[in-house]
Amino acid sequence: MLATRIRQKDGIFYLASYPAKEILSRVRFISRFYDEDEQIVPQTVPQHDEIAQFIARVERTDAAFQRQLSRAKVRSLKNFYEMAVTQPPIPGTVLMFTSDTLTFRALEGHDNIGHLQDPSSKYLIIDGQHRLAALRFYLNEHPDEAKGIDVPCVIFDGRSEDFAAEMFVIINSTPTRINKSHLVDLYERVSWADPDRRFAARIVDSLYAEGDSPLRYRINRLGGRSQKDKWILQAEIFNELYRWVRADWKKIKLVTNSYREAEKYYCVVRDFLKGAQRAWGDTWAHEKYMVTKPVTLKAMIRVCADLARADADPVDGRAKRWEERLSVWADQQKSFKSEGFYERFSAKGEVERVARIHRELARVADIEIRSPAAKSGG
Repeated sequence: MLATRIRQKDGIFYLASYPAKEILSRVRFISRFYDEDEQIVPQTVPQHDEIAQFIARVERTDAAFQRQLSRAKVRSLKNFYEMAVTQPPIPGTVLMFTSDTLTFRALEGHDNIGHLQDPSSKYLIIDGQHRLAALRFYLNEHPDEAKGIDVPCVIFDGRSEDFAAEMFVIINSTPTRINKSHLVDLYERVSWADPDRRFAARIVDSLYAEGDSPLRYRINRLGGRSQKDKWILQAEIFNELYRWVRADWKKIKLVTNSYREAEKYYCVVRDFLKGAQRAWGDTWAHEKYMVTKPVTLKAMIRVCADLARADADPVDGRAKRWEERLSVWADQQKSFKSEGFYERFSAKGEVERVARIHRELARVADIEIRSPAAKSGG
């Protein structure tokens, strides 16, 4: 398949097009759609497919977030396909996701135009299920006319389920769709979310809302009312905290009061960030420094997890103890100037850069890095 590779910051995705019949054979519907005398039955979602489970449950199960998949909307879209002649029936892109990492072979003389490998399984539709459902019904009734429709697609590959879920929630967070605007809000609200995810979500919520949090109102929750400049996406900090929680889950799940335990973890992060804030001094929240940018905040959360595993107790005196431990970061201020930062911390992408900054900050503060477990304790 011929495709255009698009780079935005550290992200890469692809723009391509499929003929109508071909795209319908390459996607899976996970919601039910109706026409006059016909329906599309949703495919069974495997239990191990976390992102498909997430989207399907958001759309169908929980009353607080249920989307009424509109029969009228599908009908009106199909009617538009029938009426459109000179104007394109599907001018906007359909967003699709595959967990496969697709191979891209650039054409000679072109860096970003080339052949993109097809995934081994069907795409998950992040945005465009209604349009493709209407196209399916239109194709059944007008197969010859549908042959003349190519569907523009944006393809995301090789990312985590959190990435695809985040994209889905952002795109669908309008008043007529999902009425909460962010993935992490859902983990705490819905009954089917895994307990370790709910636990991490509680910590994020406290970091956003508590008056003594150095990140209060600085986390970008897409429904938040605060006018303060935001430093980091809610999903980004959730992913770092979940990484930590998952590694400690064998211990955490033994406690009888998970809310109180989540509060303890919040206090650990709070104490750490207060110490970090004092250490960074005037460079904290300074626009010409990278200290409170996502890449550094994520690295600092990892350092926090390392330090907490070695020195969280005793709680009395911890804030002062950690402030002294992190005070050496004051000597690193020049390294975190925005100008030249990406050259000083060169990396292939954000993931590698966060890991590099994590190692450097831990080394300077003489904190042993303890790799988190690959999986939770069940």
